Amino acid sequence: MKNLLKRLLAAPFVFVATIVLLLEDWLWDDLQRMAAAIGRLPVFRQLESLIVGLPPYGALAMFATPSLLLVPVKLAALWFIAHGQPAFGFLVAAAAKVAGTALVARLFTLTKPTLLRIGWFAALHERVVAFKARIYGAIEATAIYRAAHLRYSRVKTAVKAFMRKQRRGFWKRRWEAAVKLSRRWKHTEE
Repeated sequence: MKNLLKRLLAAPFVFVATIVLLLEDWLWDDLQRMAAAIGRLPVFRQLESLIVGLPPYGALAMFATPSLLLVPVKLAALWFIAHGQPAFGFLVAAAAKVAGTALVARLFTLTKPTLLRIGWFAALHERVVAFKARIYGAIEATAIYRAAHLRYSRVKTAVKAFMRKQRRGFWKRRWEAAVKLSRRWKHTEE
């Protein structure tokens, strides 16, 4: 009975944590690519090369820095919520989460080989990866996930087809305009 009550009370928190984990994981690759594109700028390229060259515990400090820097931003979001501006507070918290995830994703990519040289970090990383695999396995086994994933795949395919068609139409219109312009020039020269 006690165990059942504990499960029932924990269920909403587990559900919210699962949603947050899934969203963060789905955004991780895209945000990392965006951060990598920013990292190709000359100023950031030099900074990234310095980060890659850090010793193991220096890399760990660099990896932990974004989490610490976002604490004041999250406190500001909480302040907005407490002072009657919940929408703005939520937007600040969401923006901080997205920016923090992008920065952490890029820093993890840069520092991962160095971080994995720290024994306890490598063991913790292995456990987190195994835990996430179990969570994903459980989620992917549900009918809701399979239905949502199928729908998502269909929408993604339709959007890609639409964008491809639009792109083709865009370039076709540009080509036709260039041909029309060249014909006008040809008539004015004659």
